[in-house]
Amino acid sequence: MIFVIMRVAPGDVAGLIAIGGSEGEEEVSLAKLEKLREQLGLNQPLHMQFVSWMWDLAHFDLDRSLWTRQPVKELLIRRFPLTLQLSAMALLLSWLIAIPVGILSAVKQDTPLDYIPRFLSIIGLATPNFWLGILMLTYLAAFFGWVPALTYAAPWRSPGENFSQLMLPAVVLGTALAAIQTRMTRATMLEVLREDYIRTAHSKGLGTQAVLWRHALKNAAIPVLTISGSQLSGLISGSLVTEVVFNLPGLGSATVDAVRLRDYPVIQNLVLFITIVHIGVNLGVDLLYAYLDPRIRYS
Repeated sequence: MIFVIMRVAPGDVAGLIAIGGSEGEEEVSLAKLEKLREQLGLNQPLHMQFVSWMWDLAHFDLDRSLWTRQPVKELLIRRFPLTLQLSAMALLLSWLIAIPVGILSAVKQDTPLDYIPRFLSIIGLATPNFWLGILMLTYLAAFFGWVPALTYAAPWRSPGENFSQLMLPAVVLGTALAAIQTRMTRATMLEVLREDYIRTAHSKGLGTQAVLWRHALKNAAIPVLTISGSQLSGLISGSLVTEVVFNLPGLGSATVDAVRLRDYPVIQNLVLFITIVHIGVNLGVDLLYAYLDPRIRYS
């Protein structure tokens, strides 16, 4: 679908490339455009372009950028680790907030310690990530003189600087995740705490903390794990605005640049790669079910 949409949308990428490399010329000759389309393979019928793309995929060839002629495979290798690291940090941060707060909210049901987290989670759900990121940047720049770094620091070169660059975007992305997970943890914990085996554990003399963390949480974690898997997939594909706001060279900013420049090979292969990541994450979540709940077995 992305393959067709990008090609039937108004505009001509060959014209953009020709104007971009025309050294100030305002008009480009038709002959030059036709030659450029032939060089890029854009003069072929749409179905032939699709067959050519599928043939390249069968040989693990992701083609090259129409603008830089850089292999898309190299772009993925360079950009994906940052997006994966940012997504993992946001998800871990959301767990550190949501699980304890969700458990507390369930244990203290219908008290101020339940109402406050529920109210804050609604605010977190209603706050757009991009607006929160811009608000944080504006506040930090105005009161503390902090602005995003112009260049990205890789973790193997400068771990401290890398962490400081990604921490604020991770907070922005993790806010909505924590809001959803808090409500999910609370709901599942309330259901689990009413089960017979929880009463049995209490009757055997186990303390409240042991019952909550060793018995209740493990069974309540399955719905939270399910939604976390979907959130991780969504983070990898949906962090584009946050990466642009914080000037991070990840898959999100690469996607924005590719769409702006109508770079067909980059767009279609990025979408394909993100789809594969979605499938892989969902498969991993399904396999973890058997560990969390021994009643689940895969034949």
